[in-house]
Amino acid sequence: MTDLASTQPSALDQFPDRDPEETAEWGASLAAVTQAAGPHRAAYLMRRTLERAEDTGLSLPPLLESDYVNTIPTAAEPAFPGDEAMERRITAWNRWNAAAMVTRGSADGLGGHIATFASAAWLYETGFQHFFRGKEADGSGDQLYIQGHASPGIYARAFLDGRLTEAHLDRFRREAGGGSVQGLPSYPHPRRMPWLWEFPTVSMGIGPISAIYQARFNRYLAARGIKDTANSHVWAFLGDGEMDEPESTAALALAGREGLDNLTFVINCNLQRLDGPVRANFKIVQELEAQFRAAGWNVVKSLWGSAWDELFARDASGALARRLREVPDGQFQTYATRDAAYIREHFFGADPALAELAKSLSDAKLAECFHTSRAGHEPRKVYAAYRAAVEHKGAPTVVLAQTVKGYTLGPTFESRNANHQMKKLTGKEFRAMRDLLELPIPDSKLDDSLVPYAHPGEDSPEVRYLQERRAELGGPAPARKVHPVALPEPAAKPFETLAKGSGSQEIATTMAFVRLVKDLMRDKETGHRWVPIVPDEARTFGMESLFPTAGIYSPLGQTYDPVDRDQLLYYKEAENGQILNEGITEAGSMADFTAAATSYATHGEPTIPFYIFYSMFGWQRTADQMWALADQLGRGFLIGATAGRTTMTGEGLQHADGHSHLIASTNPAALAYDPAFAYEVGVIVRDGLRRMYGPQAEDVFYYLTVYNETKVQPPMPQHEGVEEGIVKGLYRFQEAEAPAADAPRIQLLASGTAIHWVLEAQKLLADDWGVAADVWSATSWSELRRDALSCDAAQLNGEDRVPYVTRALAGAPGPVLAVSDWMRAVPDQISQWVEQDWYSLGTDGFGLSDTREAARRHFGVDVHSIVVTALARLAKQGAVKSTAPKEAAQRYGI
Repeated sequence: MTDLASTQPSALDQFPDRDPEETAEWGASLAAVTQAAGPHRAAYLMRRTLERAEDTGLSLPPLLESDYVNTIPTAAEPAFPGDEAMERRITAWNRWNAAAMVTRGSADGLGGHIATFASAAWLYETGFQHFFRGKEADGSGDQLYIQGHASPGIYARAFLDGRLTEAHLDRFRREAGGGSVQGLPSYPHPRRMPWLWEFPTVSMGIGPISAIYQARFNRYLAARGIKDTANSHVWAFLGDGEMDEPESTAALALAGREGLDNLTFVINCNLQRLDGPVRANFKIVQELEAQFRAAGWNVVKSLWGSAWDELFARDASGALARRLREVPDGQFQTYATRDAAYIREHFFGADPALAELAKSLSDAKLAECFHTSRAGHEPRKVYAAYRAAVEHKGAPTVVLAQTVKGYTLGPTFESRNANHQMKKLTGKEFRAMRDLLELPIPDSKLDDSLVPYAHPGEDSPEVRYLQERRAELGGPAPARKVHPVALPEPAAKPFETLAKGSGSQEIATTMAFVRLVKDLMRDKETGHRWVPIVPDEARTFGMESLFPTAGIYSPLGQTYDPVDRDQLLYYKEAENGQILNEGITEAGSMADFTAAATSYATHGEPTIPFYIFYSMFGWQRTADQMWALADQLGRGFLIGATAGRTTMTGEGLQHADGHSHLIASTNPAALAYDPAFAYEVGVIVRDGLRRMYGPQAEDVFYYLTVYNETKVQPPMPQHEGVEEGIVKGLYRFQEAEAPAADAPRIQLLASGTAIHWVLEAQKLLADDWGVAADVWSATSWSELRRDALSCDAAQLNGEDRVPYVTRALAGAPGPVLAVSDWMRAVPDQISQWVEQDWYSLGTDGFGLSDTREAARRHFGVDVHSIVVTALARLAKQGAVKSTAPKEAAQRYGI
């Protein structure tokens, strides 16, 4: 007989075989089984052998795919602990009210989504009744990432448990106008409903990655001794179509690598995305299984309902399992909408063994199996999957639950490609749904006009059961609770150090920030609450000094001898490390930041995160997550380092950031600053700690841009109003020195590193052209704009309020010239509130690789370009001779 092991080269050939004869016998046995019983029997025996090997602890790579069947056989399902009939009635009420709410809103063109919750109702209800812990026990509970399109079902449940009224449901997607009844946002938006929603998820892909890093941050809090989170479990409810988003799977390996068994993904595999099948020609469940297994996750497939048990029991040859694996999802969706004759011909007719099996099955049985019998619609099977997930240790779990999109909504909805866009049911469809759900709603209320909401009564058995279950699990869910915990102000010394300047030493504002935070991390009261986050660029930003003192968080500690162990600033990992060094992942770092920035609400424990990154790879790359951060009411410091278009030009076009402040200005929760000096950094950080972590904490976060260009840092001017101006966005840094009474005057405004070019231009204007220039530091163009917009709105209401920028520049002689290392639209935000003649210089266009000096001359923001432009603005007003700009350009070689 042929030795199978020798028929083709193997990677095992490079290892010595201590018993070639035994190896050959194993190969011969396999060949014999294949020949005698067929390849399917041989494959079955091999898989049984692999299972046994895994059970006995042998180290073998696992199979990435299993058959297209349930992981937990029906006979192995645990006893269901609840009253299934009662829970079916509760779920029926919630299904009805979710559909009614969206349908009623559709009468006014508001829209909404019905089909997603209809498919996932039992996935949520089983969790709410038996697994999801509320916050009333330990202040943390479980963290629930609800699939955004399922929000109507969550509102319906809150209506049933008494947290919402009919009036609330009628204001679904009606948030404008205020009034005594709050409107309900379309999706989970904590900023809109801060007592209910905890995590914004509907920007697809953000929920999965956020859930992973939330689970990891829970472990971090415990390791740091801040909060015992051992009982907190993170549940993320996702759609199979959503898994195509790169963020959805970007951090799977992290969760597997760190063994986050406090995390469960529940993927609703209804096989449909927004326009059609998720994998029309393939199988999304099998693809996801392989992907998650490869990343080290425990996979629980919950695919088939109990109606399939009879079919599998009769499948002695394994033909049914093989056929289920080979049918693509697009075809299976077709089976879900066709009659029994079609199923007999096209599914069972493909294999003689299956055709024989189908003869013993009634048309009704076939229709039940292929149309509606999915494990995701049966509470016992969902419960079994969830129980397996929470009991599994050493790895995160993904539950792949198969459902029918639009389930219980009738044949016009179920498994239809268009059901994501279908927003309402007719009276006839509601009557059919009522009958299917066995709800006591009379026909008289079900005409084609406004469908009614339905409630069994505040003291009904259903409501009592629901409330008792939630009380036992720790209170209502989802729920967001904030227990205000004001942090004490840190010592003044670190800020005073920056205020003194750097003497003769040249340091970059990046280093000034790092030194400040390093000192603040030593504070006895609050130092341990700082969470430094960096995407594998700590050394770039001068943070390596934090490695040996703060340590880099790793749940394993440091299991190796670091290559730089003999150096002072060696790379130190520790189980209680403070730094989150995430590798090259801005998306992961932002998810980290969000978890830390919202810990004050999630766990009742405030932490102070700062996430430092190349400024180009912040708002440009992860602005969607920053928007979600605002929605989640996060607090902390985002630090855009190596900022500006011309300060790191050797890196080229894609590293040259001249627009992040413009993007940041679009986020209402972001307070964006572009400080020029170290003392400004100190004032802004101190103000941020007060506003975000003081007694009157605000739901904002700070964005600071800092630079890698080393300069002597001056002491903070001592004249009145400097700190106020830094915070508000503008103050006069340096007046022109003793100008002659008739000297032409101009006001130079600058932010960030541009102030150094402006200060040189101030001197040239005085020395070469007799022009007196006052220099202003504009620490925040966007905060000046927001203040001005607020004043404009107040004036419309009859208040006499003048924008700060108008007041600050009032009476300042001459035109205003604004300069920054950003595109001109950044300073131009405030132009309409400046009474003087306005002009700006900036770095519009793509960046380029060259020296800083050459790049600044290219963009027309260097010292000489500033002088020429200043003279041009003065010449326009007749303050200098008209030939002065041309003469200056010739003198400076422009």
